[in-house]
Amino acid sequence: MKPDNEFLELKNKAVTTPAIIGICVGALVVLVSVTICAIKCRRRAAARNVNNRLSEAIKKGLKEGGSLKKSPTLVPSESFPQTSASTPTKTTHLPRQGGPNSRRASPATSPSDPPGKHPGVQSCHLENEQHQTTKKVQLTSPQEEGPPKVDAPTPEKDLNIREKSIDDLKLPQLGTLQFNVGYNKEKGALLVTIHRAEDLPAKDPNTESSDPYVKLQLLPDKKHKVKTRVLRKTLNPVYDEIFTFYGITYAQMSTITLHFVVLSSDRYSRDDIIGEVLYPLDGVDLSEDDISLCKEISPRTSQIQSQSRGEMLVSLCYQPAANRLTVVVLKARNLPKMDVAGLSDPYVKIYLLFNGQRIAKKKTHVKKRTLNPVFNESFLFDVPCNEGLQNISLEFSLLDWDRMTKNEVIGRLEVGSKGQGQESHHWNEVMNCPRKQIAEWHKLKE
Repeated sequence: MKPDNEFLELKNKAVTTPAIIGICVGALVVLVSVTICAIKCRRRAAARNVNNRLSEAIKKGLKEGGSLKKSPTLVPSESFPQTSASTPTKTTHLPRQGGPNSRRASPATSPSDPPGKHPGVQSCHLENEQHQTTKKVQLTSPQEEGPPKVDAPTPEKDLNIREKSIDDLKLPQLGTLQFNVGYNKEKGALLVTIHRAEDLPAKDPNTESSDPYVKLQLLPDKKHKVKTRVLRKTLNPVYDEIFTFYGITYAQMSTITLHFVVLSSDRYSRDDIIGEVLYPLDGVDLSEDDISLCKEISPRTSQIQSQSRGEMLVSLCYQPAANRLTVVVLKARNLPKMDVAGLSDPYVKIYLLFNGQRIAKKKTHVKKRTLNPVFNESFLFDVPCNEGLQNISLEFSLLDWDRMTKNEVIGRLEVGSKGQGQESHHWNEVMNCPRKQIAEWHKLKE
C-alpha cells in the first residue's frame, strides 16, 4: 500500500498555474539581465576599439606632420573636420582641463571604419567628445596656420602709445568763439561784437546737431547781461551781433572780464551748457582800434573741487505742543570763490524730510558778492502729528545764484537723527531740550 500512498501524495502536490507563471517570469528576468550585460560588454569593447583607433591616428599624424602646433585663434566650431581614406589625419592637442587625467580631443575617424563596430556606440562617444571640445576651439592644420607673431617693442611704438595717452588726458574739443572788443570814448561805452562759433559739439542726439546761442555778462558786477538769438540745427552759427554797454569809463576797463557762455536751447528742459570763454580786459589797449579775437571754448569748470566748502550757523527749536519746528539760518563763513571776481552770490534752500521724502521747502534771500553772508532768516515747519522728530530731518543746500546759467551747489548739510557726528549731536540736543533755541556751526559737504 505504500506506493499508492506516495502516488496520491505526489498528485496532491502537483504544480499549480501560479507557480508556472512565476517560473516563466523568473526565466524572463534572467534572460533580460543576461542580454543587458552582453550589450554593456559589447559597448565597452567597441569604445576601447575606437580609442585605440584614435590614438593610432594621432601617432600617424605626429609622424607625418612633424610637430603639433597650437591654433593661434580660438574659434567656435560646430563639427570636427572630416578626413578621407587617402589623406592622413592631422591633429592638434587641446589644452588640458581638469588635471593630467583629462582626455585629448582629435578629429573623427575616416569613413573606412570596420563594419563590425557598433554604430550607436561610436556616434555617441564621438558626440560626447565633440560637445566638450568643439565649442571652445577649432582644429587647424600646422601647414595652414603657424604660431602667433609677437611684434617686438620699438621706440616708435612706445612714442605712439605715449602720444595716445596724452591725447586721452586732453579736455574735450568744444569749438571756438570769434568776437570783437572795442571802446567808444565819445559815448563812454564798451562795444562787444559776437561774430560766430565753430565746431560746436552736438547736444541733440536725434538730429546730431545743436540750437546754440551765446550769453555775455561783465564780471565782477554781473549787472550787464545780454544774449544772442538762437540759431536752429547748426554746429557753426553766425551771429554778427553788436552789444553796447554804456556807463563804463575807460579807467574801469582794467577791472572788467568778459564772460561768454555758449548754450544749446532746449524747448522741454533746461538749456544745455556747451562751454564758456573768459577774457579779462586788464592790459588790453582799446584806445585806438578794435581787437578781433578767436578763443577756444572751455568746459564749465567746477571752481570748488579743491577748496573748503565753508561752514553754516543754524539754530533749531522744537515745539511739541504745536508740532512745529523753527529753523533759523543765521550766517555762513569761508565760502569758496565761485566767479572770476573771487566772490559768490549765496542763498540757502531748506527741505523738511519725513522718512527720507521731502514734504516742505523754504529758501532765503540771495546775498550778493560775499563769501561770509549774514541771513538771519527764520522759518516754521509743521511736523506730522504724533510723529515727533524720530523720522524727521532737515536738508540744507547752499547755492551760488546765477541769472545766466544753472545755480551751482556750494555745499550741503543734513541734520537729523540718522546723521553722524556734529549733526546727530545737534539733533539729539534739540529733541531733549524742547522749546529752546539751540545753535551750532556745521561744515558743509558735497
